[in-house]
Amino acid sequence: MAQDAPPPKPADAPQTTTPAATPAAPADAPTALPTPSITGPLAGSPPIILEAGPLGKLSLNGIVSGMGLFQSNSVPGNTGPNGALSNGQVWIQKTTGWWQFYVQAGAYQISSLGTPFISTEKTITDLYGPVPVAFVKLLPTKTTSIQFGLLPTLMGAEYTFSFQNMNIERGLLWNQENAITRGVQINQGIGKYLTASFSWNDNYYSNRYSGLSGSLTYTKGAHSLAFIGMGYLGQTNWSNLATPVQNNGTMYVAMYTYTKNGWVIQPYVQYNGVPTNPTIGVPQGSQAWGGAILASKTLKKGWSMAGRFEYISSSGSIPSNSFNMLYGSGSAAWSLTATPTYQYQKFFTRGDISFVQATSFTPGSAFGSLGTLGTQTRGVVEIGFLF
Repeated sequence: MAQDAPPPKPADAPQTTTPAATPAAPADAPTALPTPSITGPLAGSPPIILEAGPLGKLSLNGIVSGMGLFQSNSVPGNTGPNGALSNGQVWIQKTTGWWQFYVQAGAYQISSLGTPFISTEKTITDLYGPVPVAFVKLLPTKTTSIQFGLLPTLMGAEYTFSFQNMNIERGLLWNQENAITRGVQINQGIGKYLTASFSWNDNYYSNRYSGLSGSLTYTKGAHSLAFIGMGYLGQTNWSNLATPVQNNGTMYVAMYTYTKNGWVIQPYVQYNGVPTNPTIGVPQGSQAWGGAILASKTLKKGWSMAGRFEYISSSGSIPSNSFNMLYGSGSAAWSLTATPTYQYQKFFTRGDISFVQATSFTPGSAFGSLGTLGTQTRGVVEIGFLF
């Protein structure tokens, strides 16, 4: 993501990740619903059941959490310490019958490594509004579903909202991806082990409906392998915080997930490219390759530990006037994050300790007040309730 226009972005991919293992519950005990997807180590709560007359029974859940962030080498517009309401959301859903729905509403803060901290108010105003996710789901057969509305993306390993992920802040690879799309998605089970999804959407929330994305996932026991791709059939010069120039490019991800005995281990590789098109402000296209390993382990007495390592590099050079996908044309970066977590019933607290190193960066496009420093260290604490 070009550092001068770094839209925080994600990867909400409900068909491609596997929730963290939790202790078995009695057969008649209430359990958390699978939507929204939570990779772990946090665990969702059983829903509050509401009687809604002709709609039948509805399920209600939510989260309230706050965060504090401390960082070195702040960029202009940021200070060292920051605080925010990281989540103040509720989601209500109908999960039975041939038609269902899901609505998620409230406040959220989307913080990611290597990009400026943005307040909760600005995040809601400039990104996805107070209702970021809402869709109707039709189930014509037992193995087919059709969703339309404001949908989580299929792309990537990390989700949009902090409580869904192993780490509080999303990573460098997530910064290249889209987060929420407006469109239609078809999901199809194929035999015992395969699931396919296909979506027609507006890609990076551009309101230009020429985006296509799809995923194919093989799951057997503790193992899952997913291939995901997306592209844009037409190009547009429309751009804002939620819609970067990557809206006109392509992206591919291959991801493996292992889930067993309290472990979630998830390595993946990612490619994205933006083609040359001077009419939309890209005099010379460029590409970015990256890889990451995410892992978490459930420990005893409510404790868990998660970590993430990632590396990403971009092509091009300043003389060729290549599009900036990171910290200047031809730049690269790596990051390391550790996240200890404690959860007792609905209450949780956790912390991120992260380090980002940018290399081959263009002076003015990296960290510090002048953009000339290559490193940034962050510490984040998040405390909240999942109900």
